[in-house]
Amino acid sequence: MSDPGGDWEDNSPERLYVITGGRSGSSAPTTLDLVTLIVAKSGPRPGMQPEHAAIVRLCHSPLSVAEISAYLSLPVSVVTVLLSDLLAEGRVVARAPVPPAQLPDRALIEAVIDGLQKL
Repeated sequence: MSDPGGDWEDNSPERLYVITGGRSGSSAPTTLDLVTLIVAKSGPRPGMQPEHAAIVRLCHSPLSVAEISAYLSLPVSVVTVLLSDLLAEGRVVARAPVPPAQLPDRALIEAVIDGLQKL
C-alpha cells in the first residue's frame, strides 16, 4: 500500500502528472526541440509553480531544452509542457541555436585554387 504523503522527490508518474496539470503536450503552438535555446525575460514571480520558477532562474543565460531537462532531472516531455506555459505567459523567449558556419561550395574553392596556381 502506498503512502499518501510519500516521497515526491522521484519522477513518479503521479508527480509528473501533477507538475504538468495532466497535459502531455504544449498548450500553445510552439516547436521546441532538444537544442532550442531558452532565455528568461525576468526573474520568477511570487506564487509561481516551483518548476516554472526553477526554469526561470536557470535561464538567466541561454540554456537548451536538453540542459534544462538535465538540470531539473525531469523528462524532456515534461519540460516542454512547462516551457510552453512560460512562453505563453511571455516569461521566457525561445530561439533556434546559432547554426554552424556553412562551408563554401567545393567548386568555388577549386576555382580559387586553380586561379591562384595560374598566377
